[in-house]
Amino acid sequence: MNHVLLYCRPGFEKECAGEVQDKANVLELFGFPRVKNNSGFVLFEFYQPGDADAFIQRQPFSELIFARQMVAVMPLLEALPSDDRISPILEQVEAFPRCGDLRVETPDTNEAKELLKFCRKFTVPLRQALRKQGVLYTKDNPKKPVLHLCFIAPGCCYVGYSYSHNNSQFFMGIPRLKFPSDAPSRSTLKLEEAFHVFIPREEWDERLASGMWGVDLGACPGGWTYQLVKRSMFVHAVDNGQMAQSLMDTGQVKHHEADGFKFEPPRKNVTWLVCDMVEKPARVAHLMGDWLIKAWAKETIFNLKLPMKGRYDEVLQDIENLKLYLIQNGVKFKLQAKHLYHDREEITVHIQRLDNRAPY
Repeated sequence: MNHVLLYCRPGFEKECAGEVQDKANVLELFGFPRVKNNSGFVLFEFYQPGDADAFIQRQPFSELIFARQMVAVMPLLEALPSDDRISPILEQVEAFPRCGDLRVETPDTNEAKELLKFCRKFTVPLRQALRKQGVLYTKDNPKKPVLHLCFIAPGCCYVGYSYSHNNSQFFMGIPRLKFPSDAPSRSTLKLEEAFHVFIPREEWDERLASGMWGVDLGACPGGWTYQLVKRSMFVHAVDNGQMAQSLMDTGQVKHHEADGFKFEPPRKNVTWLVCDMVEKPARVAHLMGDWLIKAWAKETIFNLKLPMKGRYDEVLQDIENLKLYLIQNGVKFKLQAKHLYHDREEITVHIQRLDNRAPY
């Protein structure tokens, strides 16, 4: 097996391909990407058999920015016979590790998503056949590998597997979130998705606890503030615009009509700093670094808006500069970055301070 399939947002195949090429080179697992614009996926072909499995084990999925999922796959199955689609699949999975779950998916394109109804129906008989053959455990096991089928066209799919400790836990790599009817803007889903992706669910009670204080820079009309308020936090909302009255009525929000780049929290008891300002990414990244260096916040989630060209290079440069800035100032931290489903021409970054050192 020498292919890895990576799901991504349509239109960002080149960024995903460039990233996986860099990561593979660092691991000395050499190959090349196959890219089709707006396909919603990248296929990376390694030169050596077995390198696909090595890559999906050794490359931390959490460190991939543009990939939504990472699957070691067999060569494309084409023209599956309509009267027996299962037999060719069973032949391909004979050498797979025994899996604890099955996902029959498509790329995130309008054309491919038309196949999802078929995928749902096909999952039931396929699961039964895979269990009968011993490829799937008789009961779902979240600690075992996940078996994936990715249909890119009718009768045409990739078959592969991912490791449950090093993949996206979500179907198609996309958290399924419902827009809350009382939220002031759809941007609220970006922060909610970030919580799902970056914060382990078992740590929510501690790290997203009621009574905490947060700061939202560029808050109006309040989409991100809404996520903090509904978790019973108190928020300093910073923006020269108007906040949604429904949020002000909660009594949990203090609105500061101020420049987000000049605002200083009135009290140094802030846990969360969130920021979705439309500004140059390098400037936003530096501001987030300032807050963490001064210990004005313990964790931050922010968006970096991407240019039309050179998006991958911009991302690498901004993140590396921010890491260096924090390291030079003695801040211990954990950084994650992801091109989320609800992002468009931007990526979302999460940084957690790992010390309680007082600021200089």
